[in-house]
Amino acid sequence: MTIAPRLYRIIVPVGDMDRAARYYCELLGLEGRRISSGRHYFDCGGVVLALYNPGADGDAQTAKPLPDNLYFAVSDLEEYYRRAEKVGGLSKEIGDGQLPMGKIAVRPWGERSFYLTDPFGNPLCFVAEKTLFTGH
Repeated sequence: MTIAPRLYRIIVPVGDMDRAARYYCELLGLEGRRISSGRHYFDCGGVVLALYNPGADGDAQTAKPLPDNLYFAVSDLEEYYRRAEKVGGLSKEIGDGQLPMGKIAVRPWGERSFYLTDPFGNPLCFVAEKTLFTGH
């Protein structure tokens, strides 16, 4: 029997570590931990969300936004929505089912969620954990 690998870290590229750390601290309600001048880690339920600014760590590459959404399962979606309103970046797009992406809504696949983009172009989504669609 093969044991599935465990996902333990996600890298989120950012262009300004101090600004990114403040944004995510407010959005997530967590302090996180500065690992180096170019890395700030948040424990998100056993998976580390790693903010990474390559230039601040002396690395040559530049921070490019993630190509697709990073999804967070949360127990109090309204609380995270209030935080998102405060920090900014709620989506203005209309998505599947002609639903506004930046508003809390039940999506056609049954998840209750909202979408936003961080100041560095990384797309994020917060989903009520009781409505997660896991494909099972």
